[in-house]
Amino acid sequence: MPFQDREDAGRQLGRRLAPLAGRDVVVLGLPRGGVPVAAEVARALGAPLDVVLVRKLGLPRRPELAMGAVGEDGVVVLNEDVLQAGRVDEATLADAERRERAELERRARQLRGDRPRRPLEGRTAVVVDDGIATGATARAACAVVRAHGAARVVLAVPVASPRALGDLAPTVDEVVCLESPQRFTAVGQAYADFRPTEDEEVLGLLRRPAPGTPAGARTPRDDDVVADAGPDGLPGRLTVPEHAAGLVVFAHGTGSGRHSPRNRAVAEVLRAAGTATLLVDLLTPAEEAARDPVFDVELLAGRLAAVARWAAAEPSCAGLPLGYLGASTGAAAALVAAAGDDTVRAVVSRGGRPDLAGPALADVRAPTLLVVGGHDQQVLALNREAQARLRCTNRLAVVPGASHLFEEPGTLQAAAELARDWFATHLTGAAPAGPPARRRADQPAE
Repeated sequence: MPFQDREDAGRQLGRRLAPLAGRDVVVLGLPRGGVPVAAEVARALGAPLDVVLVRKLGLPRRPELAMGAVGEDGVVVLNEDVLQAGRVDEATLADAERRERAELERRARQLRGDRPRRPLEGRTAVVVDDGIATGATARAACAVVRAHGAARVVLAVPVASPRALGDLAPTVDEVVCLESPQRFTAVGQAYADFRPTEDEEVLGLLRRPAPGTPAGARTPRDDDVVADAGPDGLPGRLTVPEHAAGLVVFAHGTGSGRHSPRNRAVAEVLRAAGTATLLVDLLTPAEEAARDPVFDVELLAGRLAAVARWAAAEPSCAGLPLGYLGASTGAAAALVAAAGDDTVRAVVSRGGRPDLAGPALADVRAPTLLVVGGHDQQVLALNREAQARLRCTNRLAVVPGASHLFEEPGTLQAAAELARDWFATHLTGAAPAGPPARRRADQPAE
């Protein structure tokens, strides 16, 4: 199961939301089960924690259909389409609002006591629940938060049904969800421990003092470096965002890894999502000119592993989960370096030659994404062969209309976003477990 309990789910979700740290954020949990998840998110972001209290206004004789919702401080959100279709008169609506508001005020007194609601005007509100089945409560909560003046509304959950996510996405500024299995049956299926959350636990979490310095804050850097690897050190470019949640080292078999425009474009997308990047030249100019070292996968892998060890010793990167992103023969080097190495949390190959990793493919435990252009038929066939030999969590993603170098408009961005999402899910989550079931080529990850 993806999550041991709600606290584990919150920690994983907090790492995914790391780019929000340091901004004007309030984290709002949906009582009761959403609050333990939200507490861990608030801790990760260094943000205050509160609850968002809503009561759905059910349509008479069809209470599962929401004609609106009420929130604190007199906020009312109405669904005019449902009201008209149900021919709800003002007296019926007023009665429902009076009844649900009384219950909402009772819950507010129970959970908050004399403590006021945290103001949301002009701030980013992160609405958190332990999961979403139908989305009715989450939709009402986000609407109420917007009515309270939030400038930006982010809905964040560990697990949700794909249908509910599709329905909710247009109603908020951003949706962040870690797991959305196609065979969704219930929220609890994603948890090993899904026991009910009691009011006492919610009250204890809300009484915690608001954190000061965001967890994981680092001194940002963007420097040319020389990694202690290779004959005379290997030059690279290390960029660490303030709230980096992971480090991705780029492996490029041909051309300058640190100056490659494609690598730099992909790195920019990763950094925007809160991931540190290290672009490095694994070969000297003389070695690259000789050509043979370009295909010496063992040499490249050894240097990549040495670069990763050097980076792990840098104070700005200390403790960051490690991932590799390889292109060309660098993809094979990344897989060989990752084989049997539990410090490597995730691997992405972009237009690479993973087949050149040979027997090491079977020993890779880090979740691996193979990204190939749809028009790159020869390399696509080689990636399919390599995927069949992987025993780790893996996916083969084909970018439509892309050739080997992803030069067509929009294709490199698509590849970069695939890498970003893979690292966000696997790099900053739990360490790789034992080999799961292998997915078919082109099958979306669940």
